[in-house]
Formats: sequence, structure tokens, C-alpha cells
Amino acid sequence: MTTRPHKKAEPTTPKSRTLTVEMKPGESHDYLVAKTAAGPHFSAAGTIIRYGQADAGELSLTDLAHVLKDQADTISRGDLRNIEAMLGSQATALNVMFAELARRAAVNMGEYINATEIYLKLALRAQSQCRATLETLAVIKNPPVVFAKQANIAHGHQQVNNGTPHAHAEQIVDQPNELLEKDHDKRLDTRAADTASGSDPALATVEGIHGAANCKRQGRRQP
Repeated sequence: MTTRPHKKAEPTTPKSRTLTVEMKPGESHDYLVAKTAAGPHFSAAGTIIRYGQADAGELSLTDLAHVLKDQADTISRGDLRNIEAMLGSQATALNVMFAELARRAAVNMGEYINATEIYLKLALRAQSQCRATLETLAVIKNPPVVFAKQANIAHGHQQVNNGTPHAHAEQIVDQPNELLEKDHDKRLDTRAADTASGSDPALATVEGIHGAANCKRQGRRQP
């Protein structure tokens, strides 16, 4: 009687560590692995498996990645019901954590002050996170309305011309002052005394007529 040796069963990879993906034409194996590792669903699926294994048991990495992809597609279409349900559940869980931590703080109060302080800090932190989660849910359900008011801010002078157009600043010509000038090309020289004109010899200069000497003679009374 002869016996045949039993073949050793080959070890199978757990489904929680096996990911099946579709390879597109032109993609190499290394590129497919890199694209999957950098994607948004692979790392999240691995985190859920590690933290949820104690309660949910062994999960399929492939099925979990497909579920996360379906949820992302639902959000992209504008359906936020899953997000709202998740935030509501998280707020409830945080509220339960707050109640349990507050209870433990009350049990240790009066005897173990350090433990009481630690439990109270954790309880208030859970309460704060619960409030923040509810605020986020409220914003998703009722987005705030933003009123934008247009402000017309202008730097410098503004001029609005309605009707007849006015002359621009560069079109205004500085006209000569006729009271201070004889000709347009000759200006008065106030530093020198005027002389008598050649065409009218009877006219004399103002200084000659009204000099200091004449003022003395005119000041005497004639006999």
C-alpha cells in the first residue's frame, strides 16, 4: 500500500488585502499600482478596514473601494443625503461620548481630582465637536445667502458732461493780460522809468514833472 503525499494548500491572500482593478489598454502594471495607491478610495478603504475590523470583521478591500467610489459619484451629482446622514450620526455618537465622559468625571469627583479634570476636558471636547458637526449640517441644509453690494470707487476727479461737450483742459489757451502788456510780444518793465515818446515831445516823464524839486516849488505860495 502506497500513500501519496498530500499537497500543501497554498496560502491565500486575505480579501482585506486583495484589490482587483481593471487595467486599461496602454497602462503598465506599475502605473496601475501607483494610480490606485494615489487615488482617493484606496487609502480610505484601508483605513476603514483597520478601524472597523473589530466590529465588522474582515471586509473586502475591493468591494469597499467600489462602495466609496459609488458614494463619491453620488456626491458629484449633488445628492448629499449620505453626507447629511453621516453628520447626523456622528453628532449623535459625539453626544453619547460627552455623556459617558461627564459621568466618569462625576464618579471621580471629590476623590481623584486629576482624573476628574481629564474626564471633564474630554467631555467638553466631545461636546464642542458635536456642536461643530451640527453647525456643519445646518450649513449644508440651509446655505447662507451672500448679498454682494457693488461699490463704485474712483480715484481723482470725475466729470460727467451731459449735453454740450466742454473744452478739455489741454484746449484752454492762456491769453495775454492786456492791462499789463502793450503788445503781445513785449512785456512791461516796471523797474525802469518811461521816457517821452518821440511823436509827442510835449509829454515828459512822470519823474521829471513830479520830481522832488518841483514839489518844493509848488509847495510855496505865489505872491
